[in-house]
Amino acid sequence: MKTQQLRRKNGFTLVELLVVITIIAVLAGAAAPMAMSAIQRAKRMRALNNCVGIASAVSNYYTEYGAMPKDGMSADTKVDTKTDIDFLNVLLGTETGSTPLNTRAIKFLNVEEGKGNKDGLMYASGSAGTITGLYDPWGGRYFVMLDGDYDEKIEVQPAAAGGATTLHGRRVAVWSNGADAVSGTGGKVADDVKTWK
Repeated sequence: MKTQQLRRKNGFTLVELLVVITIIAVLAGAAAPMAMSAIQRAKRMRALNNCVGIASAVSNYYTEYGAMPKDGMSADTKVDTKTDIDFLNVLLGTETGSTPLNTRAIKFLNVEEGKGNKDGLMYASGSAGTITGLYDPWGGRYFVMLDGDYDEKIEVQPAAAGGATTLHGRRVAVWSNGADAVSGTGGKVADDVKTWK
């Protein structure tokens, strides 16, 4: 008598497919936090590079003209890159008006251009390419403290203890409040990005 042999057809069983899908889901779940952490580290690095670029641009402007790139200062002055478009235009060499501060139209600041207030880009609007601000990677602003009284001593925020930090021997300091958009006084100090230790 002949016995019938069962032959397995090519393919996977439902159980095998479910096991593979479960393994993939577990691996994806474990990789997601690492990917988010890598994205945040990349944003912090981009913000730090922009902070250092702004500080270098101010220092180069000071070397070239012997003054700060802000008109009418007699004391230390805090500048906001989201609203002080004139300050950005001085550093970019794109000033308009009868009495420009950057008379040689030197481009001291190099940043990427974009089309919105995210990803840490400078944004242009309209057909004339009007500068609308310089934003950190989280859509917030950069803050710049300029030594307006030229004593090489400036007080800056954020500070871990809640008060101002005095920096000696500096003409400029730049920072971003990070992902939470709150300075170290009320938010997570670890997410602030700054050009000093």
